Amino acid sequence: MPGLCKGDPRSKAPAVGSAAWVNELGRARRPGPALPAAALPAALGSSTLSVHAGSRDDPATGAVGTPIYQNSTFVLGAEQYRAIDQGYARDRFIYTRYGNPSQWAVQEKIAALEGAESALVFASGMAAIAASVLAMLDRGVHLIASKELYGGSYAFFHHELPSLGFSVSYVDPRDPNAVRAALRPNTMLLFFEAMTNPLLNLVDIAAMAAIARAAGAKLIVDATFVSPLGVRALEHGADLVLHSGSKYLNGHSDLICGAVAGSRKYVDRVWPRLLAYGGCLDPHACFLLERGLKTLALRMRAHEQGASAIAEYLARHRQVGWVRHTSRADHPDHALATRQLRQHSGVVAFALHGGDAAALALLPRLRLMREATSLGGVETLVSLPFNTSHAAFTAEQRAQIGIPPGCVRLSVGIEDPADLIADLDQALATI
Repeated sequence: MPGLCKGDPRSKAPAVGSAAWVNELGRARRPGPALPAAALPAALGSSTLSVHAGSRDDPATGAVGTPIYQNSTFVLGAEQYRAIDQGYARDRFIYTRYGNPSQWAVQEKIAALEGAESALVFASGMAAIAASVLAMLDRGVHLIASKELYGGSYAFFHHELPSLGFSVSYVDPRDPNAVRAALRPNTMLLFFEAMTNPLLNLVDIAAMAAIARAAGAKLIVDATFVSPLGVRALEHGADLVLHSGSKYLNGHSDLICGAVAGSRKYVDRVWPRLLAYGGCLDPHACFLLERGLKTLALRMRAHEQGASAIAEYLARHRQVGWVRHTSRADHPDHALATRQLRQHSGVVAFALHGGDAAALALLPRLRLMREATSLGGVETLVSLPFNTSHAAFTAEQRAQIGIPPGCVRLSVGIEDPADLIADLDQALATI
């Protein structure tokens, strides 16, 4: 592969058969694509996978860790032309929009964490959603989506997809009967979030996968709120799993990116949409994402512990009337969380007795927590759904979907939980 191996780089490319494979019914797709490396031992822990999967030492200098391949194009030779001609261009370096060693490294790490054959990274979470959804659809078909979608996803489903000739029905994914009732003969895709914003409701992925299979449809799950360490959606039957990599995957609030993982067959269907829509991730951004992923397991443990401790504190506070975190037995999906989640999220939702006015008064009094959108960073972020994610909803509409007045969403960082609790305590005391 160009620039990766000693001697003629093209001689080191993974072997691929001749074009005869096109007509072979028994052909199988290889996982990846992936850079040449010694195989990792089986059954590694999440921290070990976070550090080692996909990462490569530089063979030219011995530098530890994947270099940044900050280039747009690669030297062409007979092998590259053959790959283009025979249909396996995704497995060769030709042009960075098609693939780059920095992209391959971080994609392999994400695939390993998800237990997937293949993955792709994108310039944003919405680029990943748009390319993945459109890749799974035929012209004019019907989709079913959650009525609790992230705002960007809802805009895409509600405005863009109908303009392209698709129809969309919105349902409560926690009601399997409602999902079945929404099915049509031309339903081709179900799209749900593993955990919703800001109510932190869970979807039973295995149940939705069974409904999709029975209808001959596919299932895509957005697992941004729980990370691959919280749930491996593919193991529960999802066909593709998506992430806004800007959140937990990167974890440092300094990068916009997205990712999709799944079987090589389905990710290969997404790849041409990545090429057509141009949402490739820059090599330097790939470096930042890979660096963030190396500490994912450590960070997620800190997020989970902090969120659980804060949820327990809030549940006892006289000014708090409602608390949501899946670690608590009073969460409406706690039984599902116990069965499906391998780790709880770092997001907590709660509501103040004083309503939205009290919530507005709370935020400027916080000293450690940052008033900002997004989630999953090392710092704790706080926002109010009524003037951010659900600002377009009326108070009545927010009540209908279960968002109470005074609702606050905390994305708990990795700070010491005692310090965050003290910050909340002093702020609440002044309202």
